[in-house]
Amino acid sequence: MQKIDLSKTFLFICHFDATLKGLMQIPLFCRMFALINNSEVSEQFITSLGEAKDYAEVWKIVKETTMYTLNKRRDSIMLFLDDLPLQLGAYYPVGTNNIVLNRALVEIVEASMKDKPAVNALIYNLLLHEYLHALGEMSETGVRREVVEVAKKSFGENHIATLVACKSPWVLLKDLRLGPYCSPKRVMEIVRDFEKTGKYVV
Repeated sequence: MQKIDLSKTFLFICHFDATLKGLMQIPLFCRMFALINNSEVSEQFITSLGEAKDYAEVWKIVKETTMYTLNKRRDSIMLFLDDLPLQLGAYYPVGTNNIVLNRALVEIVEASMKDKPAVNALIYNLLLHEYLHALGEMSETGVRREVVEVAKKSFGENHIATLVACKSPWVLLKDLRLGPYCSPKRVMEIVRDFEKTGKYVV
């Protein structure tokens, strides 16, 4: 009768059990790795938006966060600045490559708020909203939902950009006195090299 080495059998069972547990833990490890990776990406986006100095730098973050979240991208967008009614932040003329941003509103907010990251968050949300229209989402409800989705995944739930996305850009303006814009209307102008470099206030 052949003898069985129980010590080797025990070691084999332990090895198999450890291997099996390891395989079962792979999805958990992947989820943990994904959480760490997402956190690092969010930190990069937060830093970039906070340090953005002009429209082009904010726009770059708009495109990067949209690609990161929705895997959508469109190039050759041009930004125009115009003096619009203060209740209108920006608009996208359907069928064009253009986004028109309310220059008067941005200037008033910049003059009234000393918190540059908050101003950047406002501009980010206005540009992101119109960019999603340019990507083909015509429904206002759909765009608002996607703006929140992009902001949450890119910056986290507690960042100012996400707060603005969830509450609407006007959450930053509620304490500002936005009376009728009395200055003479200026000529609409284009931000040169918008997808490369650009002036913050033109």
